[in-house]
Amino acid sequence: MADDGTSGDPPSSPPPHTSPIDAPTAPGGPKRDRYIDFIRAFSLLVVIAWHWVFTIIIWKDDGPHASNPIGFTRGLFIVTWLFQVMPLFFFVGGYAHTEAWEAGHERGIFRTTLGFAWKRAGQMARPALILAGFYWLLGSIGVAMWDLDGVPRAVKLVLSPLWFIAVYLLLILLFPITHWLHKRFGGLVLVWGVGISVIVDVARFSHHVQWAGWVNFIVVWATCHQLGYFWEDLVAAGRRVAWGLTWGGLFTLAALVGSKLYPGSMVGVPGEKFSNMAPPTICILALLMFQAGVALLVRPWVLHKLETSRRWATSSEVINRFSLALFLFHSTGLAIWAAFGHFVLHNPQVRRPDLQWWLTRPFAFIGPLLLTMPIILLLGRSYVKKPRTTSAA
Repeated sequence: MADDGTSGDPPSSPPPHTSPIDAPTAPGGPKRDRYIDFIRAFSLLVVIAWHWVFTIIIWKDDGPHASNPIGFTRGLFIVTWLFQVMPLFFFVGGYAHTEAWEAGHERGIFRTTLGFAWKRAGQMARPALILAGFYWLLGSIGVAMWDLDGVPRAVKLVLSPLWFIAVYLLLILLFPITHWLHKRFGGLVLVWGVGISVIVDVARFSHHVQWAGWVNFIVVWATCHQLGYFWEDLVAAGRRVAWGLTWGGLFTLAALVGSKLYPGSMVGVPGEKFSNMAPPTICILALLMFQAGVALLVRPWVLHKLETSRRWATSSEVINRFSLALFLFHSTGLAIWAAFGHFVLHNPQVRRPDLQWWLTRPFAFIGPLLLTMPIILLLGRSYVKKPRTTSAA
């Protein structure tokens, strides 16, 4: 995204970055970190774009199945080391939850972390449950009245991204425990998280205790979230620590993948022996270190852009406002786009990505986007945040 140079100081005189916190969103309200908001917007946009652009829909007798080009393109798994951003999102989510709790507690809105977590979880759970209930009802009607083939699989695909909200809800509900652990034991909690994750992987892969993998479903994501509690400490520690996280995570990830014990891709790939994501393996924590280090390294440059470019600031603000609605309905837009191509345009079935498939990727983003926005305007306007009132940077 280019700097349009329409506002702020020239690049040769960047503003100081010692206080990157925005003005309050409302009189007496909590302050917000522009960079954290940007990371959250960027992460969600990457997830949505990935689903739109890199999903291959394969139509079978029992309905649509999803695949991706990672397993068909040599070396493409490296892309997932940058664009599998779930660890990064949960990382900055840990910081955001801590800030929201402390601001609400100081203002008397929340008396306990349990009350904070319950209210926060309710705000996230309601729209997800409404959407899941709507599709369950729609699918049941389609099967009962018209005996439509493939409806259950179609509903499953549309709702599959909600696993992210389920994990996020779990992390919010665990906040009273993880926050207490952070206050009581500090960085030792991270050591425990990494250690338990390693032990679980050993039990899973060396001793064939497959069910143990689901322990890491909690431990790995909770550790990503826990690292976010140290955000301000990591920023204050300087660039040497950021470089240490970056190279430490990258070397660890390369070693784990290079050992052939773990798949190279950080997303599920059909045909792989297992997925690093379901349930998550220790590779995800190595990826977290790498991505957290990169996020810290690029922070001054991104802050400068956010403070001097109206385009950067506005883009971040708009994506954050639409983030929940866009995430909830983006798979619906994708489903309509895929169904239109299959049933109306009769597009040829693609199982392996070829040159034509790669050339059409821009349309694979534009098409679902154009179909998703009207759905948000019709059904999801209540999930779009109101514009914030902030002072000029």
